[in-house]
Amino acid sequence: ARQNNLKGIDLDIPIGKLNVVTGASGSGKSSLAFQTLYAEGQRRYVETFSPYTRQFFERMDKPRVDVIRGIP
Repeated sequence: ARQNNLKGIDLDIPIGKLNVVTGASGSGKSSLAFQTLYAEGQRRYVETFSPYTRQFFERMDKPRVDVIRGIP
């Protein structure tokens, strides 16, 4: 991930487990949760709709990552 304070990190998050994002102020928690994981999940969800329907959704920028696996 390369959003804000997330510079060149690799991360494995277990699926089906309770995961918590913690860290010092300014360490990139919100960048990881919202600008990376949430944004990619929303992008993939919106792609399931027809082009006509997609025009009514607010678009989020695509996260600057090499790959995200495990988000349906």
